[in-house]
Amino acid sequence: MASLAQDLLLRDYLPQPQLSVVETVVSQPRFPVIDAHNHLGEEFGGGWCNRPVEELLDVMNEAGVRLLVDLDGGWGEDILQQRLDKYKAAAPDRFSFFGGVEWSAWSDAGDRFGEWAAERFRLQVRRGAQGLKIWKNFGLSVRDQNKKLVAVDDIRLDPLWAAAGNLGVPITIHVADPVAFFLPLDAKNERWEELNNHPDWQFPSPPYPAFQTILDQLFNLVQSHPKTNFIGAHVGCYAENLSWVGAMLDRCPNFYVDIAARISELGRHPYSTRGFFIQYQDRILFGIDVPVRVDWYRLFYRFLETRDEYFNYDLANPPSQGRWQIYGLGLPDKVLKKIYYRNAAKLIHLKKD
Repeated sequence: MASLAQDLLLRDYLPQPQLSVVETVVSQPRFPVIDAHNHLGEEFGGGWCNRPVEELLDVMNEAGVRLLVDLDGGWGEDILQQRLDKYKAAAPDRFSFFGGVEWSAWSDAGDRFGEWAAERFRLQVRRGAQGLKIWKNFGLSVRDQNKKLVAVDDIRLDPLWAAAGNLGVPITIHVADPVAFFLPLDAKNERWEELNNHPDWQFPSPPYPAFQTILDQLFNLVQSHPKTNFIGAHVGCYAENLSWVGAMLDRCPNFYVDIAARISELGRHPYSTRGFFIQYQDRILFGIDVPVRVDWYRLFYRFLETRDEYFNYDLANPPSQGRWQIYGLGLPDKVLKKIYYRNAAKLIHLKKD
């Protein structure tokens, strides 16, 4: 009998699961939602900043999103002011905006950069910013006046972190991408396709710091500033290792995490994830970090609210981050209320729902 084997390119391999499983459509979340991690700009948010506010509100209403936190203020104070002028004027109770840091100013400010950044952030808060966003270039490429890489726990930045604490506003901090981004791009890398399509997302060590080095610096930073609330973006930047994140939450009561863009990781170890969500239900924030679309929100709701099995975590097929499927958590109402709304409302001083 002739062999049926043939060469097949990975990009052409689209297996169709033959499992008979339940598919639940969650049109509306069970409780009101704060999307605590998103972007309205062109690069990450689909360019909502260039469209009418009313169109965005229509999508939010259809998806059950009560408030959206835009983290694009870090692109510059002019962008922050533009967002405040446009959205706060149209719908003051539906949007929150976080400021950012102009790292390029370090070359002029020198060792006093921390004080300079703290004063600039105080100004942003006076204008209306309700938090600070730290982007992942911090720890990977931000350099001081001597062209030396700045560590995440560099004490010269203590005035900035203290300023946020004194102002009573949180810091959403993203300092590392998935572990696979720091590993060799070879046949063992589970995100080979994604990284092959985006080679600039690779951070091999050297020349970049090792993944664990960056995470250890984050741990030290948060421990060193107990009066400042930090939100570790993307499940504390380590969704693959909930034991490590849990240990940080245990030791740092000022540390919180969001789930933005990480249901792909969380949903493939659902037993551990469900236990983690229940144990740390007061410390987890909802967020998607993908374009503001109803179908994206409904996918996240399905993950959190149902016990559906083996479904795509993405709107693309094959999914963009890795060739696996996820499982729903079926979280209790008590937990959902906190993750969807109450935890974020507490941090940015909104009325609890």
